[in-house]
Amino acid sequence: MDMTIHSSFLPHSDPDASLAFYRDVLGFEVRNDVGYGGMRWITVGPADQPETSIVLEPPAVEGCGITDDERRTITEMMAKGTYAGVNLATSDVDAAFERLAEGGAEVVQEPTDQPYGVRDCAFRDPAGNLLRIQEKR
Repeated sequence: MDMTIHSSFLPHSDPDASLAFYRDVLGFEVRNDVGYGGMRWITVGPADQPETSIVLEPPAVEGCGITDDERRTITEMMAKGTYAGVNLATSDVDAAFERLAEGGAEVVQEPTDQPYGVRDCAFRDPAGNLLRIQEKR
């Protein structure tokens, strides 16, 4: 079977702040920016991986069967950084850490050698999503 990851979704609470973070701080290219009914979906990804994207989406879209209580829970989880996340990889985690820290990203964990054999660091994006950045071997 020939299967790849095409896109993954992360919620945003402020599309402009998320766009600035993923484009200007992480350096991802913007592939699509679509608005509809006061909502906005932004597709970003690494320039050298055109087949893999992250779609930044509005959380808990009205009319999708989500209750007010569920919407409130999602918003609370996003604020705590426990709702969504993604693991990224780089050849130099220390340089990536410096770039993101200098770009104003919220640091969760400085570069660390993990007991399970990975060196990584962690940040939160403007919506609170957890981004772990692991060093490629």
